Amino acid sequence: MKHQDAALVCFSGGQDSTTCLFWAKKRFTRVEAVCFTYGQKHSLEIEIARKIAADANVPFQLLDVSLISQLAPNSLTDTSIVMDQEKPADSYPNTFVPGRNMVSLLLPLSWRGVKASSIW
Repeated sequence: MKHQDAALVCFSGGQDSTTCLFWAKKRFTRVEAVCFTYGQKHSLEIEIARKIAADANVPFQLLDVSLISQLAPNSLTDTSIVMDQEKPADSYPNTFVPGRNMVSLLLPLSWRGVKASSIW
């Protein structure tokens, strides 16, 4: 398989990444989905992503990046922190997970970078 025939989709199972998954399926011969667990309180989103990938006949891989929860306290990964109901005026909401998006791009490049020419 040529590199330009493959795509790796960073896949949460949400609306945006599901759109990317089906966009990639129309344009690439081989599509894989990678999802991340980082110690978030709710695992339902991971199970939804796994089901959508299976229904789309796309290989699904779950990567454990729970080290993210050690970077800074946040209510998504720390059960002792109650989630903000409103965004504080002078800072990020406590649901903000520093570095999550960077890790979501860096790790797939390391994991499958040589097999896929595109990451969506």
